[in-house]
Amino acid sequence: MGTTLDVLNHEMVPDHQIMGEEEVADLLATYHITLEQLPKIYHDDPAVKTIGGEVGNVIRIIRDSRTAGRAEAYRLVVKRPKK
Repeated sequence: MGTTLDVLNHEMVPDHQIMGEEEVADLLATYHITLEQLPKIYHDDPAVKTIGGEVGNVIRIIRDSRTAGRAEAYRLVVKRPKK
C-alpha cells in the first residue's frame, strides 16, 4: 500500500516555483525590502517538499485570480520551530 499523492496536481494547490538568486535580488530591489521581510512558509509544507525547497529558498506562488487574472506571492522557506 504505497499510494503517493503529488500535491501540486491538486486543483486547489497553486503553482510553486523556487526562485533563482538573481530573481530574488530583483524582487527585493523592486520592493525595497530584505529577505526577512518576506512572508514565511515552513520547510515541511507539502508543496515545498514536493518541489525540493530548502530553508533559505524563496518560493514564487502563482494563483489564478478572478480580478487580476494572475497573482504572484513570494515566501521565504524557514524551518518550523520545535514545539
